[in-house]
Amino acid sequence: MLRRMRTVGVDLAAEPKGTAIASIEWTPGRATVLDVVVGADDDRIVAAVESADKAGIDCPLGWPAAFIEFVTDHQAHALSTPDGVDKDRRRGLAYRATDRAVYEKTRRWPLSVATDRIAHTAMRAAGLLSRLAKGGQPVDRTGSGVVVEVYPAASMRQWGLKPDRYKGTPNLPALGELVDTLRQMAHWLHLGEYEEACRKSDHAFDAVVAALAARAAALGLVTVPDAEELTLASTEGWIALPVGELHELLG
Repeated sequence: MLRRMRTVGVDLAAEPKGTAIASIEWTPGRATVLDVVVGADDDRIVAAVESADKAGIDCPLGWPAAFIEFVTDHQAHALSTPDGVDKDRRRGLAYRATDRAVYEKTRRWPLSVATDRIAHTAMRAAGLLSRLAKGGQPVDRTGSGVVVEVYPAASMRQWGLKPDRYKGTPNLPALGELVDTLRQMAHWLHLGEYEEACRKSDHAFDAVVAALAARAAALGLVTVPDAEELTLASTEGWIALPVGELHELLG
């Protein structure tokens, strides 16, 4: 029998306004949402992660190694590009090893931390990881520590949900349908008083999904970097993509 566990999900944004945190307590045959907060600052995130056995953060935890090398060489006037920087080269610079691995499994590209606005959020995540590490938390960008990088939309697809166009106020009906589907597929998940928050805010819902993905990571029910990917994952970060069925999260 698995012991009691607490997982936390963080739908991270560059600013607190769009940031949500969800906490789930796992007991035999049951998962209970203990808390959902929308508008979370750094102090609240750090406290939540420190209270968790595993925390899933929806944000890139690092930048592509090739991009870092490219920018460093450019800054030092040492960039050599005899063949130019064409589309294929730019894609190699824009995406991490884990982004390519996710694309191979889902046929969808995650946002590029090198070229999209998600970089602003990743800067905040870098500060959070540093603060957690200095506080004594085991932080490993491959996901083996307390924090693991998650991707709620891809996680939902892996579990058989269809997270299409559910973000933003105009898409609240689609968000409500997602909540209904999740409740049907995971009858053991008790949203309680926080169900309404999940229906009104895609940030709240994504935080709950991130906490579910953190549970999958804690149980080893996610993709992990192989021997060749491990070195890059240790600096770039690694998206833990769920494998198996949603009900397996009960252990």
